[in-house]
Amino acid sequence: MLRQLMAFVAMAIGCGTTAAAAAPDGIGPDKAALAEVDRIFDHWAIDAHVPGLVYGLVVDGKLVHVRGVGVQDVVSKKPVSPDSLFRIASMSKAFTALAILKLRDEGRIVLDAPAETYVPELKGWKYPTADSPKITVRNLLTHSAGFVEDNPWGDRQQVMPEAEFTAVLKAGVPFARAPGVSMEYSNFGYATLGRIVSNVSGVRYEEYIRRNFMIPLGMASTGYDVFASPASARAIGYRWQDNGYVREPDMKDGAFGAMGGVETSANDYAKWVEFLLSAWPARDGVDTGPVGRATVREIVTGANFATAAMRNPAIGGAPCRQAVAYGMAWRVIDDCDLGRVVTHTGGYPGYGSVVMLLPEKGVGLFAFASKTYGGASLPAFRAMLALNKAGALQDRGTEVSPGLASAYDAARAVWRTGAIESAPLANNMLMDRDAPRWKALIEGLKAQVGTCDMDAPITPYWAMEGRFLWTCEHGRIAGRVQRAPTPAVTLQALEFAVQAP
Repeated sequence: MLRQLMAFVAMAIGCGTTAAAAAPDGIGPDKAALAEVDRIFDHWAIDAHVPGLVYGLVVDGKLVHVRGVGVQDVVSKKPVSPDSLFRIASMSKAFTALAILKLRDEGRIVLDAPAETYVPELKGWKYPTADSPKITVRNLLTHSAGFVEDNPWGDRQQVMPEAEFTAVLKAGVPFARAPGVSMEYSNFGYATLGRIVSNVSGVRYEEYIRRNFMIPLGMASTGYDVFASPASARAIGYRWQDNGYVREPDMKDGAFGAMGGVETSANDYAKWVEFLLSAWPARDGVDTGPVGRATVREIVTGANFATAAMRNPAIGGAPCRQAVAYGMAWRVIDDCDLGRVVTHTGGYPGYGSVVMLLPEKGVGLFAFASKTYGGASLPAFRAMLALNKAGALQDRGTEVSPGLASAYDAARAVWRTGAIESAPLANNMLMDRDAPRWKALIEGLKAQVGTCDMDAPITPYWAMEGRFLWTCEHGRIAGRVQRAPTPAVTLQALEFAVQAP
C-alpha cells in the first residue's frame, strides 16, 4: 500500500502534472532558478508524504510561477492545479487583522479600547490578577491578551456554532498570564476578533470579508464554506497514518472561521499576495485597494516582544541569528540573508500552508499542502535562499530625493575645494570638526588616493541619507551624507574615508 501511494505521488511529480504560469518578460527569476525551486518542493513532497501540493511565486505584482504537484484526492488521482482548493488554516488570520484595521480606519473601532466595548459578553470576566488591565483589541491582534497557546484545541473549534461561542465568551476563560506582558499565540483570541467584526459591521464575519476583500480583489473561488465549493476542485485533506493516507473529516464553517477557515486556490491567493506587497514602498498616488497602503504596512508592527534565535539549520545556508516579532497576524523576521521576512504558517486537520513576503523586494512565495499540519515552511525558506543565491531577490530601488541630490552636490563641492565652510551646514558641523581640520582631512585623503571620479550616483538609505563610492587613481573613497531635519537642505553629517580592502 505504501509503495502504491508513494508511486502515484512520484508519478505525478515526474509526469508533469505541473501547471506553470508564464512569467512576463523581464519579471522574475530565470529558468534555472525556478528549476531549483521546483526541485526543492518536489523532494519535500515525497519525503513528507504529501498527497497534494501547490505553490506560487509573486514578483512585482505578477504571479510568475505556479505549480501543482501530486493529486487532489487519492481515489480519483486528479492532478493538483493552480485552481485546486485548499484550506489555509491560520493564514486566514491575515484577513481578520486587516478587517479590524479597516474598521479602525472608518472610526468604528479603537485598537486600544477594551475589547468588551465591542463584545459585551467579556464585561463580566475575572482577570488573573487584581492589577490586570482589561484586554484591548490590540492585545487580541498581537496575541498578547494573556490566553494560553491553543493550537491543539483551537483547530478543532472551527465548527463551533455562534450560539455556543456566545456562551463560551459569557462564561469567560482562564488566563495563562496577565494581559499585555507577553506574546502567546491564541486561536481563541482571533475568533473573538471575528465576533468584533460581526458586531461592529452588522454582518456576519465571513460575509464582511467576502464583500470587503475577496470580491474587490477578484478572489471568486475563495470562501469559508467548503460544502459550497465545487467538489471537483477541492483538494481533500489527509492524515499520514500507519504508512497510508487517512481522510480527515471536512469541518463546516463556524464561529472560529476568523482564525482559520479560509479555503482558496493558488490563482486566487496570488491576488491577495499581490495586493499586500503593493503597499510597499510608501509613495504618492491614489490607493486603489480595499484598504489604504499605509494600513497594510501596519501589519508588520510588532508588539515589542521581540525574540532572537538561530535559524533552523535544516534550512541550509550559513548560521544565521534571526530577530523575530509578531505583528498583526504576521510574524516578522530579520534574516541575515533575506532581510525582512513577513510570514505566517497554517496547520489544520488535513492541511498545511505557508506564505513568505519580502516587502522590500516585492516578492512573495506561498504553498498549500493537503496533509495534516503539513506546512511547507522548510522548502519555502530553502526556495527563497536559492532564489537569493541566484541573484533573483533584489531590493527595490529607492529614488534619490531632490534634497538628497542637493546634499550630495554639496559633498562633492567640499571634496573639490576643501572649503567646508562654503557648504550648507547644520550648526553642529563645525562644532564637531572645525574648518581647518576638515581641510587637512580632505588634503590627506587626496594625497593617498589621487584624483577621483565623482560621477558615481549616490545610493539612498532613506530620503535624507545616502552613501557613495568613488573610484580614484590609487584606491576608492567611501562616503556618507546626511541631511539635518530642517526645511532647508543642510548637512548634519559628512564622511570621507579610504575604502578598506
